[in-house]
Amino acid sequence: MRKKGLVLICLAALIGVICMAGLLVAAEVPDTVTIQEKAFEKFKKGPVTLDHKKHSAEYGVKCDECHHLYKDGKNTWKEGDAVQKCSECHDPKKKNGEAPKLQNAFHSNCKDCHKAKGKGPEKKCGECHAEK
Repeated sequence: MRKKGLVLICLAALIGVICMAGLLVAAEVPDTVTIQEKAFEKFKKGPVTLDHKKHSAEYGVKCDECHHLYKDGKNTWKEGDAVQKCSECHDPKKKNGEAPKLQNAFHSNCKDCHKAKGKGPEKKCGECHAEK
């Protein structure tokens, strides 16, 4: 009986540590993110403010649906990994190997997800972009 109690206490402690680690990682995530790439020479539209918290907590979007690091055609990025600026792989002016231009990467990732989930803006620029 003592062994069983000790195992349960250890299991509860382990679960507690895992939950606390998850909270610490979640605490580092900003509530909103403004998407505005300074490398674009001329902005046609204003920046996009993404409600990061709503997308992850309320809408259930998993981190690796937006964040990625492709190696051999597979997304190897996992929660807790460093988040690079999108422009590190996606050039604002031209396609970079398999990586599309930055604007195309943003648009296809966001629009395709909204279309697949049947929620949120899909077509009108002003639904996402702020006024200039």
